[in-house]
Amino acid sequence: MMESETTSNVALLRGAIVGELISRDLPSGSTVVQFDVATTITAGDKTAKVSVPVSWVDPPSRALDPIEQGLDVVVVGTVRRRFFRSGGSTQSRTEVVVDAIVPTRRTKQVMALVSDTAARVAGTL
Repeated sequence: MMESETTSNVALLRGAIVGELISRDLPSGSTVVQFDVATTITAGDKTAKVSVPVSWVDPPSRALDPIEQGLDVVVVGTVRRRFFRSGGSTQSRTEVVVDAIVPTRRTKQVMALVSDTAARVAGTL
């Protein structure tokens, strides 16, 4: 990425993986793994739990080993809305597509990921 370039579609999530990981093979030959990350949103004195759908396209098999229900993770990705036909009508799903995911217990990796993400957004990487 050029130094003057910035990334404007960046999502950074911290939360726990909820539900089972669902793996699907696509006609294109790619594999997509889908799961939800439960996060907490605080606005003033109000707190709400939110479940964010996440898709990981062609994850390295070794990277999937520690990823399981209940694991606290940090996810960096892009927000994407996709449309599809279901039951004769058009449906949509907004999700975060994974660029990187790190278990929160790996503090140094989390710090490096957040730092690199901030540099991408600022256009200094």
